[in-house]
Amino acid sequence: MTTHLLPGRGAVYPGFLDAHVHLALIDPVMLPSGGIARVLDLGGWLPDGPRPSMPDLAYAHQFVTVPGGYPSRADWAEPAWTCAVSGAADAAGAVDLQAAAGASVLKVTLNSEAGPVLGGEALLALVGRAHHRGLPVVAHAEGAGEAERAFSAGVDAFAHTPFSERLGDDLVNAMAGRMTWISTLDIHGWGSRTAAFEIASDNLRRFHGSGGRVLYGTDLGNGPLRLGLNLREIVALLGAGLTPDDVLAALCSSAPLGLTVADTRVTFVPGERPRDPGAFADWLVTARALTRPELEELA
Repeated sequence: MTTHLLPGRGAVYPGFLDAHVHLALIDPVMLPSGGIARVLDLGGWLPDGPRPSMPDLAYAHQFVTVPGGYPSRADWAEPAWTCAVSGAADAAGAVDLQAAAGASVLKVTLNSEAGPVLGGEALLALVGRAHHRGLPVVAHAEGAGEAERAFSAGVDAFAHTPFSERLGDDLVNAMAGRMTWISTLDIHGWGSRTAAFEIASDNLRRFHGSGGRVLYGTDLGNGPLRLGLNLREIVALLGAGLTPDDVLAALCSSAPLGLTVADTRVTFVPGERPRDPGAFADWLVTARALTRPELEELA
């Protein structure tokens, strides 16, 4: 992570990334003024129309699930947002469909609390085909045993820090060796400390402590979340054992999940970075994303 200081003005970082957004559920125009320069859309945004003004974008295209699986029956999801896979024979076609639409990752849903989920053979076939096409696989794993099942199938990342159950230490250590977790802690209560928040925070603390890679993500579009950096998410990350430098690394990853994302914006945080970690989050959320010409004008 490269930091460039503007004496008396502030600090310039690689463009901050929100690694879990749903652009179809928000107006992304305000994201740069809230510090977000890059986004990873994890389902629902379909590139079939004019591209709106937004941060640099990579996307998953459709949610890959089974017939009747999450989120196909959710009231917020349009029918076109999901791709149903009945079995292993359908896997290659489903992956190829996402790749043809320009997807940079494959998003699979394993939410056994909301409906049926992919069987073992279909999941393995999806992961295998995605990796053959060079696509990392991101899973929404919800329900007892789903996180472990996703890991065993070779999934590369979790769209949410696991929150359905406390994962065993051995499993967390194994996951830390090859997985990326996207944080999304604040969706569990939006400031109220729920049981799911406590479980997710505990899992993330141990994952990070074992050397696991964490990316900042908010699930933007889900609930009352600010269009920009989320103070509560940052505070939750710090509470889970990340240092301020760790939080910046989670925001500044240059190649999240192997993605190639245009570097057209950087993130500028005005003022001097506070030495007191307790003041760090308040300082960080004053950030705004700037284009290269805007940065030159500022300097």
